[in-house]
Amino acid sequence: MPVHRRFREVRKFGPVKVATFYDGHGRDKHSAACTAPRCGFSAEYHDRSAAELAARTHHCAV
Repeated sequence: MPVHRRFREVRKFGPVKVATFYDGHGRDKHSAACTAPRCGFSAEYHDRSAAELAARTHHCAV
């Protein structure tokens, strides 16, 4: 069965978007993903502050 995530509290830091969502167990998780073409950076974090730090310090390798 596919997982459908509803992102909330979406905020953009440069090309990186940070959002909060519930994982499959109902816990809050936080995602950071770069929207720049061909970048491919994305990661999930337990803390919102960690996701925002990753977003602020991310530099595209492309």
